[in-house]
Amino acid sequence: MSPARASCRSRAPEGLRLLTGAALTIALAASAALPREASWLVALALVIGLGVPHGALDGAVAAALLRPRYGRVWFGVFALPYLGLAALVLLAWQLAPMAALAGFLALSVLHFGEEDAGPGRPFEALVRGGLPIALPALLRPDETAGLFAAVTRVPMPHLVGWWVAAAWLWLILAVVWLLVHRRRGAVPVEMAALAVAFALLPPLTAFTLYFIGLHAPRHMRALVRDPIRAPGVDTMDKAVRAALPVFGLTLLLGAALWPLYAAGANTSAATLLCLTLQMLSALTVPHVLLDRIVSRFQK
Repeated sequence: MSPARASCRSRAPEGLRLLTGAALTIALAASAALPREASWLVALALVIGLGVPHGALDGAVAAALLRPRYGRVWFGVFALPYLGLAALVLLAWQLAPMAALAGFLALSVLHFGEEDAGPGRPFEALVRGGLPIALPALLRPDETAGLFAAVTRVPMPHLVGWWVAAAWLWLILAVVWLLVHRRRGAVPVEMAALAVAFALLPPLTAFTLYFIGLHAPRHMRALVRDPIRAPGVDTMDKAVRAALPVFGLTLLLGAALWPLYAAGANTSAATLLCLTLQMLSALTVPHVLLDRIVSRFQK
């Protein structure tokens, strides 16, 4: 095969992904015109179908770390504490929903920031990771309060004060960081585009755009490029295939929990919102912890 033909074939999947991404972005933005709960359903379907699988790659990361030490029983060594910790987080949502919300938001800032900024840039990580958490509170506080009232199942006529205060503090830090660094290139453009999205779109729609358009693909690409964390996952296609078993297990767990969550909700959309975001938080905790453990072993 000639180099030119190979180059054309290599570019074809990337071009298809770009076209698919553009179509999904347009469809997601258009869904904002739907009634609120219909808009929720569209966003949540995309979060589940295109966002959750990036965390399902934890199985491939754990295999590379644990299989040489534990052989055939490696999956049990990985799955039991992973699912046990996730179960504790779900229990925390039931016993102390507002504390669980605060922890979820703080962990999200940490996780998003480290993924976006990279290691060794704590201030930039705080600014970039805080953007999808703080902007909904600043730009659309009432809609955000309604969203998380459904997630916590706690009445929230107004956004809680600590979140508003933290959002304003983030804004000050973000302005300082932008003025001091005066960065050019992709980062300020990305931040500006996200700010426009959060200003124009409902909070869940804008968050979904960030989650499936930036966060999840960025995590998967970083894993594909890392020769140590998951050596067998060296292309995006392999990453998708490697995520399928754990992603399927996640869907089964969600289906098993559905009757419990449906009992306390008024609508199916509210049930799906509550279950999805609580499960996201429950899976994020062991996901971040696994990243820490793997990073320590790589040093």
